[in-house]
Amino acid sequence: MSPTPTGRLFGDALVLTRTFQAPIDDVWASVTESEHTARWFGPWQGDAAPGHTIKVQMALEEGKPWMDMTIDACEPPRRLALSAVDDYGAWHLDLTLSESDGVTELRFTQHLTGTESLGEVGPGWEFYLDALVAARDGRPAPDFGDYFPAMKEHFDAQR
Repeated sequence: MSPTPTGRLFGDALVLTRTFQAPIDDVWASVTESEHTARWFGPWQGDAAPGHTIKVQMALEEGKPWMDMTIDACEPPRRLALSAVDDYGAWHLDLTLSESDGVTELRFTQHLTGTESLGEVGPGWEFYLDALVAARDGRPAPDFGDYFPAMKEHFDAQR
Protein backbone atom coordinates (compact mmCIF):
# COMPACT_ATOMS: atom_id res chain seq x y z
CA MET A 1 0.00 0.00 0.00
CA SER A 2 1.40 3.38 -0.99
CA PRO A 3 1.81 6.01 1.71
CA THR A 4 -0.66 8.89 1.69
CA PRO A 5 0.67 12.45 1.85
CA THR A 6 -0.49 14.42 4.88
CA GLY A 7 1.49 17.64 4.63
CA ARG A 8 -0.29 20.94 4.21
CA LEU A 9 0.96 24.40 3.38
CA PHE A 10 -0.23 27.21 5.67
CA GLY A 11 1.23 30.47 4.38
CA ASP A 12 4.98 29.88 4.44
CA ALA A 13 4.78 26.87 6.79
CA LEU A 14 4.74 23.25 5.66
CA VAL A 15 3.03 21.27 8.43
CA LEU A 16 2.94 17.51 8.89
CA THR A 17 1.60 15.59 11.89
CA ARG A 18 1.96 12.10 13.27
CA THR A 19 0.10 10.58 16.23
CA PHE A 20 1.60 8.04 18.63
CA GLN A 21 -0.03 5.81 21.22
CA ALA A 22 2.70 6.77 23.68
CA PRO A 23 3.41 9.29 26.41
CA ILE A 24 4.99 12.60 25.43
CA ASP A 25 8.32 11.85 27.16
CA ASP A 26 8.72 8.69 25.10
CA VAL A 27 8.09 10.50 21.81
CA TRP A 28 10.36 13.36 22.94
CA ALA A 29 13.19 10.84 23.38
CA SER A 30 12.57 9.57 19.82
CA VAL A 31 13.13 13.03 18.34
CA THR A 32 15.93 14.28 20.61
CA GLU A 33 18.18 11.42 21.81
CA SER A 34 20.93 10.45 19.37
CA GLU A 35 20.50 6.71 19.82
CA HIS A 36 16.82 7.12 18.89
CA THR A 37 17.25 9.63 16.03
CA ALA A 38 19.85 7.27 14.55
CA ARG A 39 17.03 4.80 13.86
CA TRP A 40 14.98 7.10 11.63
CA PHE A 41 17.03 10.15 10.59
CA GLY A 42 20.58 9.85 11.82
CA PRO A 43 22.72 10.25 14.91
CA TRP A 44 23.97 13.59 16.14
CA GLN A 45 27.01 14.79 18.08
CA GLY A 46 27.76 17.87 20.15
CA ASP A 47 26.53 19.98 23.01
CA ALA A 48 22.76 20.00 22.63
CA ALA A 49 21.70 23.32 24.11
CA PRO A 50 19.84 26.33 22.73
CA GLY A 51 22.18 28.50 20.68
CA HIS A 52 24.64 25.65 20.13
CA THR A 53 25.44 23.88 16.88
CA ILE A 54 25.40 20.10 16.63
CA LYS A 55 26.51 17.79 13.83
CA VAL A 56 23.73 15.61 12.43
CA GLN A 57 24.24 12.69 10.11
CA MET A 58 21.57 12.14 7.48
CA ALA A 59 21.94 8.37 7.65
CA LEU A 60 19.19 7.57 5.14
CA GLU A 61 20.61 9.84 2.42
CA GLU A 62 23.11 8.76 -0.22
CA GLY A 63 26.62 9.07 1.21
CA LYS A 64 25.22 9.56 4.73
CA PRO A 65 26.38 13.20 4.88
CA TRP A 66 26.86 15.19 8.06
CA MET A 67 25.46 18.69 8.45
CA ASP A 68 25.57 21.41 11.08
CA MET A 69 22.28 22.26 12.78
CA THR A 70 21.70 25.02 15.30
CA ILE A 71 19.38 24.42 18.21
CA ASP A 72 17.19 27.51 18.23
CA ALA A 73 14.90 26.38 21.07
CA CYS A 74 14.61 23.34 23.30
CA GLU A 75 11.69 23.16 25.71
CA PRO A 76 11.41 19.52 26.89
CA PRO A 77 9.19 17.70 26.26
CA ARG A 78 7.12 20.05 24.12
CA ARG A 79 9.23 21.94 21.55
CA LEU A 80 12.44 21.63 19.58
CA ALA A 81 13.41 24.22 16.96
CA LEU A 82 16.40 23.70 14.66
CA SER A 83 17.93 25.55 11.74
CA ALA A 84 20.56 24.79 9.14
CA VAL A 85 21.91 26.04 5.86
CA ASP A 86 23.17 23.66 3.19
CA ASP A 87 23.50 23.41 -0.59
CA TYR A 88 19.70 23.23 -0.87
CA GLY A 89 18.93 26.36 1.13
CA ALA A 90 17.93 27.38 4.62
CA TRP A 91 16.04 24.99 6.87
CA HIS A 92 13.96 26.28 9.79
CA LEU A 93 12.29 23.37 11.57
CA ASP A 94 9.94 23.33 14.55
CA LEU A 95 8.77 20.15 16.27
CA THR A 96 6.01 20.51 18.85
CA LEU A 97 4.53 17.73 20.93
CA SER A 98 1.23 17.61 22.77
CA GLU A 99 -0.30 14.78 24.78
CA SER A 100 -3.84 13.88 25.72
CA ASP A 101 -4.80 10.65 27.50
CA GLY A 102 -1.52 8.91 26.64
CA VAL A 103 -1.68 9.84 22.95
CA THR A 104 1.01 12.19 21.68
CA GLU A 105 0.80 14.30 18.55
CA LEU A 106 3.95 15.46 16.81
CA ARG A 107 3.47 18.59 14.73
CA PHE A 108 6.42 19.06 12.40
CA THR A 109 6.73 22.47 10.73
CA GLN A 110 9.24 23.66 8.17
CA HIS A 111 9.16 27.43 7.84
CA LEU A 112 9.85 27.99 4.15
CA THR A 113 11.66 30.85 2.47
CA GLY A 114 9.91 29.99 -0.82
CA THR A 115 7.66 27.25 -2.21
CA GLU A 116 9.50 26.44 -5.44
CA SER A 117 10.93 23.19 -3.95
CA LEU A 118 7.78 22.11 -2.11
CA GLY A 119 7.28 19.15 -4.47
CA GLU A 120 10.64 17.74 -3.40
CA VAL A 121 10.74 18.84 0.25
CA GLY A 122 7.26 17.62 1.22
CA PRO A 123 7.75 14.00 0.13
CA GLY A 124 11.10 13.99 1.95
CA TRP A 125 9.55 14.96 5.27
CA GLU A 126 6.69 12.47 4.77
CA PHE A 127 9.37 9.80 4.28
CA TYR A 128 11.34 10.80 7.38
CA LEU A 129 8.28 11.02 9.62
CA ASP A 130 7.07 7.63 8.40
CA ALA A 131 10.60 6.34 9.12
CA LEU A 132 10.12 7.64 12.68
CA VAL A 133 6.84 5.74 12.96
CA ALA A 134 8.47 2.60 11.57
CA ALA A 135 11.42 2.87 13.96
CA ARG A 136 9.11 3.26 16.94
CA ASP A 137 7.10 0.23 15.76
CA GLY A 138 10.26 -1.85 15.20
CA ARG A 139 9.71 -2.03 11.44
CA PRO A 140 12.24 -1.32 8.66
CA ALA A 141 12.43 2.19 7.23
CA PRO A 142 10.13 2.87 4.28
CA ASP A 143 11.40 3.07 0.70
CA PHE A 144 11.90 6.65 -0.50
CA GLY A 145 10.81 5.50 -3.97
CA ASP A 146 7.27 5.22 -2.59
CA TYR A 147 7.31 8.93 -1.72
CA PHE A 148 9.03 10.65 -4.59
CA PRO A 149 7.92 11.33 -7.26
CA ALA A 150 4.54 9.86 -6.22
CA MET A 151 3.78 12.69 -3.73
CA LYS A 152 5.26 15.54 -5.76
CA GLU A 153 1.93 16.50 -7.34
CA HIS A 154 0.18 16.69 -3.93
CA PHE A 155 2.69 19.23 -2.68
CA ASP A 156 3.10 21.18 -5.92
CA ALA A 157 -0.69 21.70 -6.01
CA GLN A 158 -0.48 23.64 -2.73
CA ARG A 159 1.90 26.31 -4.03
